[in-house]
Amino acid sequence: MAESVPGARSQTDVVIESIKGMLTRGELKPGSRLPIERDLASLLGVSRGSLREGVRALATLGVLETRQGDGTYVTALDPAVLLSPLGFLADLQQPAHAADLLAVRRVLEAESVSLAATRLTDADLENLDEILGRVDRALENEDEMDLEEFIQADTEFHRAIALASGNPPLAALIDALVGRTFRARLWRAISNRGSVRETQGEHRAIFDELVRRDPGRARIRMSTHLLGVEQFSAAHAGEDPEAH
Repeated sequence: MAESVPGARSQTDVVIESIKGMLTRGELKPGSRLPIERDLASLLGVSRGSLREGVRALATLGVLETRQGDGTYVTALDPAVLLSPLGFLADLQQPAHAADLLAVRRVLEAESVSLAATRLTDADLENLDEILGRVDRALENEDEMDLEEFIQADTEFHRAIALASGNPPLAALIDALVGRTFRARLWRAISNRGSVRETQGEHRAIFDELVRRDPGRARIRMSTHLLGVEQFSAAHAGEDPEAH
């Protein structure tokens, strides 16, 4: 039996790298149909079995899609789809590492809110104001407030700002992370009911800087806001929120 050569690429790797190269060179574009299996395998110098494995791997990553009876096509290459494995990675993180994810969010969202301050539309501002208005109304009867609904509004607020940044890959990264810190934020809200009003005040401060279209001050407001949740998570890293 022949020994494998250290560092040698498998035929499946050849398929993946070759198709990636065809995409980066512009030989394939979003929506392009790949050559038929026999021709593509010959072109890449691989077996048809290896070609199928490579195509399956790229389909899992959201790069290709196979349509029954119609062939294999390049997807729209939507950043939100291509970056979705990051969400899977985040899901695998233990609660003790929630602060690490929040630190990444802080860096990314400081940039997104800075971009949004110069790019968002009046419609974007109206949407953000509507989200904050829902929380204001809920806070009128704070004792009966549904905290999960509050965290959902919190999530919508941050996602809306990320989208308004006008940078799809950045927005996709934030979208992949923002929902994964749900438990840490909910735990903080349960542990400290005053954090709900505090968070709403910080959101309003961020919103005010967006209305002023001030990227520098918006960045500072967002960083300060997310640092609070991050510090809470770091301080309780050794505890299990499910036990509380």
